[in-house]
Amino acid sequence: MFKQILNRLPKKPSKSAENRDGGSSASPSNASTSSRSSDLSSSRSGNSSASTVSGVTSSTRGPNHGNRLPQAVNVMVNGNAAVFPYENLPSFKDVPSAEKQNLFIKKLNLCCVLFDFTDPTKHLKEKDIKRQTLVELVDHVSSANGKFTETVIQEIIKMVSLNLFRPLTAQPRENKVLEAFDLDEDEPLMDPAWPHLQIVYEFFLRFVASPETDAKLAKRYVDHSFVLRLLDLFDSEDPREREYLKTVLHRIYGKFMVHRPLIRKSINNIFYRFIFETEKHSGIAELLEILGSIINGFALPLKEEHKLFLVRALIPLHKPKCIQMYHQQLSYCITQFVEKDCKLADTVIRGLLKYWPITNSSKEVMFLGELEEVLEATQSPEFQRCMVPLFHQISRCLSSSHFQVAERALFLWNNDHVENLIKQNRKVILPIIFPALEKNARGHWNQAVQSLTSNVCKIFSDIDSELFEECLQKFKEDQAQEEEVKRKREMTWKRLEELGGMNAASNEPVLVSRKTMPHSPSG
Repeated sequence: MFKQILNRLPKKPSKSAENRDGGSSASPSNASTSSRSSDLSSSRSGNSSASTVSGVTSSTRGPNHGNRLPQAVNVMVNGNAAVFPYENLPSFKDVPSAEKQNLFIKKLNLCCVLFDFTDPTKHLKEKDIKRQTLVELVDHVSSANGKFTETVIQEIIKMVSLNLFRPLTAQPRENKVLEAFDLDEDEPLMDPAWPHLQIVYEFFLRFVASPETDAKLAKRYVDHSFVLRLLDLFDSEDPREREYLKTVLHRIYGKFMVHRPLIRKSINNIFYRFIFETEKHSGIAELLEILGSIINGFALPLKEEHKLFLVRALIPLHKPKCIQMYHQQLSYCITQFVEKDCKLADTVIRGLLKYWPITNSSKEVMFLGELEEVLEATQSPEFQRCMVPLFHQISRCLSSSHFQVAERALFLWNNDHVENLIKQNRKVILPIIFPALEKNARGHWNQAVQSLTSNVCKIFSDIDSELFEECLQKFKEDQAQEEEVKRKREMTWKRLEELGGMNAASNEPVLVSRKTMPHSPSG
């Protein structure tokens, strides 16, 4: 029934045939800039080459194979109704080698038609034709044995742009506290168009990785605007798409050296907006994973630009509440910097201390794990510069009533390198952490924490018993002083209660002599 109605519709082959045979439509993507060739600019026929009717989008340029019109899709071209033929094209193996490039371009144009995947009952046959055509294109690009011409590259980027660059749909999470966001409980939004998108990503990935792709020629079309729009897609909630984007962007970074500064700067800007404005972005973990590989390839000595990136972007990424979504990748990037240049250890550790969580125990455990990795790459001179504020914080962690925080802090002594750094500087470190250790050993509610504390105390006692005894003696003196302050405070309150009871009936104000009030800084 559908086919009969379509076949009765008036056909306007003149315009479509002209466009199909020799014309070149404008790309619907804003990724095209003035850097592209004049041929592409002169072929544009409007602000957008895509029109949508009843859930189908098509470029003004379509494939042409024979005169048969067994299937058609209604589209509007320049405000006029037209019939867009949509049918299977012959396989590459069925045409002579001289015709393969023309067939390749026709197949690319066939894949410029977009379908509405929100309704799974619409255009089933056409969707399957497009899927099969995309698979053929992937195979053809993988087996290409000649350099891609400029015309082919232009058509490839047009098709990829049309399919990938689209408004991203997001789940309504505006009123949701990001700290409570749980990736295991909240299902990510899966794009219904993924059956086609996945093959388009695979096709573009193989095109970029292909030795037949000339980077100098392709950079006219894989330009700055294209890369920026690709980076925008990292905010997709579909993890499958972000995984492909990660691989594609890494390949582009490797092949197009001219884009490297832009990619680093653009990722910087995404981080700045995430840290200081929105705290909402789906692709921070994937972007950090790419950066981990990029940082690993930095030449020594590190450029000032890279050090500023560490200080201004990576370290502040410890601030957002949803850090658990990307902490593993962030920790790897931070550690890479310290391994590249050990002098950065002091900067990194002080940065961690600046953003150290106060009330979030799970975040504290993550920070302690990252701290251990950083300390493992830290040398003694840098350690000595930051050890005093560092071990004041570790002392607070040792005193934590949350057993996982105290336990994770005590695990630092299981690392041989960290233990050696502590032993070398024990005269400074032990007096700072001794009160926390002694209180844990005497009365922490968790047995595992008590046991680990005893092991740490034994390490200090064995290596320097005299220092250990000095600290113990000072701790006892401080405890006695605290008890005295406490006793005086209780006496003062008791005195106040007695005076208050005596004067309750007369409603007279109570005057307490200064002599009965203990004066102590900690009182």
